[in-house]
Amino acid sequence: MGTTPLFRSLEHAPLQGVMTKLKLIWNEISYPKGYVLINRDKIERDVYLIKQGIARAYIEVDGKDVSIWFGMENDIIISAQGYVNGEKGYETIELLEDAVLYKMDLGQLQQLYRQDIEVCNWARQLIEKEFVGTEHRLISNLSMSATERYLQLLKEKPEILQRVQLRHIASYLGISSEHLSRIRANTKNRMV
Repeated sequence: MGTTPLFRSLEHAPLQGVMTKLKLIWNEISYPKGYVLINRDKIERDVYLIKQGIARAYIEVDGKDVSIWFGMENDIIISAQGYVNGEKGYETIELLEDAVLYKMDLGQLQQLYRQDIEVCNWARQLIEKEFVGTEHRLISNLSMSATERYLQLLKEKPEILQRVQLRHIASYLGISSEHLSRIRANTKNRMV
């Protein structure tokens, strides 16, 4: 799972060749808002690219959903456990809007990796960026206040407030909806 601007980067030379090769193995699919794309109780062997829409990954903690990731246009959706280990994932991923996705079978994608060093290097770079992003989020959660994390999220994904319910954003930040409302009220003046 990640936030790499996949299509924007693929449309710039020399990565146009990668996109052309990926198009050979993907299928365009559409699902409605609320559709569960990846279930934590299932081994997921597909990789998705978001053409249109928004998704959220969450885990269950003490009977509550805790959002751990938001993906928007140009992001990749993947179950890391399924991708790397062929095991059931720990997250559930649902669509928060009607979505159009590009779906690729992991087996076909891995075959392409073996056949094409350009595609393999692209995938390696994608995973490296995700690793750094995950590390950044972990450090932010440990060292930044909830207000700082909120402002960072808005900087990285400014449209999130218009597209994601506040309760999901609050759980992503590790705070209550009420606390998020207070933060929003206090930061509104700073952002104007």
